[in-house]
Amino acid sequence: MSIGFDDGIFGGQLRVGTGYCAPIKEGDFKINGSAHMEGPVVVGLGKEIKLGATGGDPDSEDKTGAPPANLMVTRCRNNDKDCFSTAIKRTLQTEGNVRINGDDGTPWAFNLNGNQEIKGNTQTANALYVTGGSSPNSIYVEGDGEVTGNWTIGGTMKSNYATWAGSIVATTKLFDIQHPTLGEGTRLSHACLEGPENGVYHRGRLRRGKEIFLPSYWKGLVHRNSISVQLQPIGAHQDIIVKRWDDEKIYLQSNGGLPIDCFYHVYGERKDVNSLSVEYKGDSHDDYSDEGNNYPNIITG
Repeated sequence: MSIGFDDGIFGGQLRVGTGYCAPIKEGDFKINGSAHMEGPVVVGLGKEIKLGATGGDPDSEDKTGAPPANLMVTRCRNNDKDCFSTAIKRTLQTEGNVRINGDDGTPWAFNLNGNQEIKGNTQTANALYVTGGSSPNSIYVEGDGEVTGNWTIGGTMKSNYATWAGSIVATTKLFDIQHPTLGEGTRLSHACLEGPENGVYHRGRLRRGKEIFLPSYWKGLVHRNSISVQLQPIGAHQDIIVKRWDDEKIYLQSNGGLPIDCFYHVYGERKDVNSLSVEYKGDSHDDYSDEGNNYPNIITG
């Protein structure tokens, strides 16, 4: 049996269902103006709600055809002349704090399809604070990301470092640590050396030999023709020269065949990635392109 009302005013409680609801109390201690609905409850026309959609993946179907949630809120589609439905741009707005406690009903306690804006306040240091789930990954991003401002990474995974499958674009690249000898209250900051190539180096000291052995992986990592060598004799002038080189060794020669004792630096450009486009036309780093070693915006001449 159904009963229809044009208007209704409830001075006490609105109860839909027979179950006991402790938060609104009952009897002499009931909270006036409170409501309890056992659900499911739909606010709005409900057309947009996909029956049987699972919470873990909003686009998938639950074969039982169950409602996707106890409370479903959609846009107002009331066409009455006095209704403001066409002017309302949001389906839900809250004033005050919101807390979501997930359970095992779906893998995700919160699903968002669409864009998101977060504006912090002064109550905490972070506008967004995230801790990890069952894996060490607190945040997983599939797609591009852009950060304007400082970004501090101090994770515990993989010995406090972050892994990128790609390039990092920055005005400067720094490391900043507690001072290793002066202790607490002092810091040590260093910056990366900048250069026009994706370069690597190998350094060391050669004693009583004539060959500098390069790391075995250089054969697959470095362009052979990009290799350059710097030598610094130790103790006396030895007139050391580089006779020749390949992707495994640097062959040296000294005056009169004297024993060689020197420091060395060997530099090379990586061949597993594209060469840098050092100067190119554009308004930001988004204009940079290195796909297939093709640089349409490079400045030449």
